[in-house]
Amino acid sequence: MSVLIGYLINLQFFTAIPVKKQLPMDEPFIRRAVQTFPLAGLTLGLLVSGSLYVLMEWTPLSLLVISFVVWLLTIILTGGLHLDGWMDASDAFFSYQDKEKRLEIMSDPRTGAFGVLSVIVLLSARFLFIYEIVSRMNLDFYFLIVLIPTLSKMVMGVLLYTMPLAKQDGLAAFFQRAAKKSSIQVYGLYLIGVLLMAFYISIPLLYMSLVMIIVACIFFLLIRRKSVIWFGGITGDVLGASVEGVELILWLTVWALPYFAMV
Repeated sequence: MSVLIGYLINLQFFTAIPVKKQLPMDEPFIRRAVQTFPLAGLTLGLLVSGSLYVLMEWTPLSLLVISFVVWLLTIILTGGLHLDGWMDASDAFFSYQDKEKRLEIMSDPRTGAFGVLSVIVLLSARFLFIYEIVSRMNLDFYFLIVLIPTLSKMVMGVLLYTMPLAKQDGLAAFFQRAAKKSSIQVYGLYLIGVLLMAFYISIPLLYMSLVMIIVACIFFLLIRRKSVIWFGGITGDVLGASVEGVELILWLTVWALPYFAMV
């Protein structure tokens, strides 16, 4: 039951999926929420990939319209929560101030020009990759699209546990206080499950899934190093920006795979 409650807490906090229930927010349940970050990502991935399949197979819509609907879904399903973090972190980063001033800028509810420009670039690039992927769609891509939010939420969970806090309040601090080593150890089982499923489907899909995981790991290491240098650690905004950044890189990876003869 605690696992289910943790999963529902994730849906309530990090998605626009309605969970109309008062959930307990005690430490054991928040710990379960951290453990089930990837399951929340898996849910989002299944919704996006499943919607894409329905649109591709059962509607007469053009590829451009299908791409737009899928792109819109990636925004709507998260309620724009992580995009807000991306904009706040962009405003702070491009201010080129010291760490303390950057944290102050991130806490400002107003969005600056750099935040607006950065989210335009992010969403434009995501739409480009989605359209190109849809234009060359095959069955393997449906599986890889499910992996995108699953891996991004895994990166968020590992960052939450392994990184110092840049400030002692906010969403990141709330979740980190409940996170333990066992909270993220289960992520290894998730990855094994992903690879076994990919292996069962096809060997090429196994290789592509491994590439996706490696890319996510590389980006995790980059974020881990740079967030300390730029912000002194993590905040809720930094974690949100990390999720958006990882997902963009993974969309790019799926788009690039055909050019390396892996599809």
